[in-house]
Amino acid sequence: MPVLFVPHGGGPWPWMDQRPLVPDDEKRALAAYLEDIPARLPRRPHAMVVVSAHWEERVPTVLTSPAPPMLYDYSGFPEETYRIRWPAPGAPRVAARVRELLGAAGIATAEDPGRGFDHGTFVPLKVAFPAADVPAIQLSLETNLDPARHLAIGRALAPLRDEDVLVVGSGMSYHNLGDMRRPAERRRERSEPFDAWLREAVVADAGKRDAALTHWEEAPMARVAHPREEHLLPLMVVAGAAGEDRGRVAFQGTFGCAISAAHFGGEVSPS
Repeated sequence: MPVLFVPHGGGPWPWMDQRPLVPDDEKRALAAYLEDIPARLPRRPHAMVVVSAHWEERVPTVLTSPAPPMLYDYSGFPEETYRIRWPAPGAPRVAARVRELLGAAGIATAEDPGRGFDHGTFVPLKVAFPAADVPAIQLSLETNLDPARHLAIGRALAPLRDEDVLVVGSGMSYHNLGDMRRPAERRRERSEPFDAWLREAVVADAGKRDAALTHWEEAPMARVAHPREEHLLPLMVVAGAAGEDRGRVAFQGTFGCAISAAHFGGEVSPS
């Protein structure tokens, strides 16, 4: 299986009007990329492990429920967006395998049997897998937000790829909510330098890529793009799981600002 880093947009964006912050054509483009993911995979995944920007714990923690509930971890949106359902089954055996792999790498873990799918998972995956028929679990970030640590977590998870488990990082290549008050053109001017750096970093050979991601704060406009880096760290996990595979820019567009998606390995072709 390849590994994927996907942008999950802002809140429950596919099911609401976000104009003028996000024009309809930008929403359609991102939705089309997500909808096309299953057809572009080399085969149907046995399960998915999703690293969402919206879950942090002291140690990597896995969701273990066989039937995860919904976690509407947003506020201020229309009432109907709190009735969205994505009833994918959980995958307790895959959760146990994740803990086994991380433990073998010397990384302490925990599990959470009660937590549900947050919007970093159910928003993009409801678009990509609307039938909700592929079992899924979530894996948390660590609260230390250390990029090298998250690359190491990803490296430990690499064997999942040969077990037909799709590893998905769900975040944003640009995440500065304060910038949403700026005019659209100014937002793009501020987001483009970091996006250009990131697109170059993910397609480099593994050594250069991992070094660049470890020192991402040195990139142009890095702290403008990510005042806090939780939306970037899912990329570190999938890059670690990629091993020696080079990345490809799988989506390049705007969502109120410049954003990109990436995939590593497998047979997926860039759009």
